[in-house]
Amino acid sequence: MLVSGKGGVGKTTVAAALARAAVSAGKRVLLAEVELGSENADSPSPLAEFVGARPSGAQVVSVSERLSFVRLSAIEGQRLFLQDILPLRVMADAAMRMRALRRFLEAAPALREMGVLYQMLHLLRLTRPNGQAQHPLCILDLPATGHALALAALPDTLLSVMPGGPIGRSVREGLTLLRDPALTGTVLVTLPEPLPVSETLELATAIGSHGIPLAAGVLNRMPDNPFSPDGRDAVKRLLEAHGPHRGQRALGRLDRARAAQNRLETNFPAPLLTLPDLPATATGLVEQLAAHLVRVSSPPASRESAGAQP
Repeated sequence: MLVSGKGGVGKTTVAAALARAAVSAGKRVLLAEVELGSENADSPSPLAEFVGARPSGAQVVSVSERLSFVRLSAIEGQRLFLQDILPLRVMADAAMRMRALRRFLEAAPALREMGVLYQMLHLLRLTRPNGQAQHPLCILDLPATGHALALAALPDTLLSVMPGGPIGRSVREGLTLLRDPALTGTVLVTLPEPLPVSETLELATAIGSHGIPLAAGVLNRMPDNPFSPDGRDAVKRLLEAHGPHRGQRALGRLDRARAAQNRLETNFPAPLLTLPDLPATATGLVEQLAAHLVRVSSPPASRESAGAQP
């Protein structure tokens, strides 16, 4: 699952909440984030903090029995690729210590994204002793809208210049993964505001043009609407009759949010999930959103039986 969206829409919070909700549903989850620059490898990770993980470079760390966390690194993916194609692991490690090679790998955008893709493929190939996937569900928090498009366009870009050889084979494997709706889905997070909605609709179109399946949209921080249509009309008449009120700004925000929601419901080419605007922050917000996701994803019969007491 690829989670993307414009900066500031709560994308990372939603990714953490999706992971927590999936764990609550009994799934084993690998929660991942992309770190394309080696200079930021030790930078703080809000995503890790949201789930209580302690990052360890590009290594997978266990958070709980069914939740793991990893920072995908271009350099780590490139090292894994060299390790797979060179006869000895020590040769790959020696190659990655060469400054000239490191500068070359870091300077070429396509090779950075290829490293991230290869590490992801490596993790998804891992199996348990019983043959089952070690990471059956991976939730990948992409760092920004542009990286979602770069990752989507990467296979076609590389295949156009390197159609064969080990790179071509790996890219084709990644292409199969990214474009199979049974294996991959993109979740786009947005806010109930005009500009984020416009950018989200544009991103949905761009991702679709590269063949990446779109699983859902998430309308985050939707304000509560306490009014019926008649009640809202009555408030409008009161404001017109008695002039501005200090609550008028909140009413304007609510009207804009409802208009944005209607626009998304009309134009977004996938199911739309709405998350409430909650007063909590950080891990508290993640837990509340995860609980909300569990409730809305459970069938009514399951919720009734869960609430029934003998």
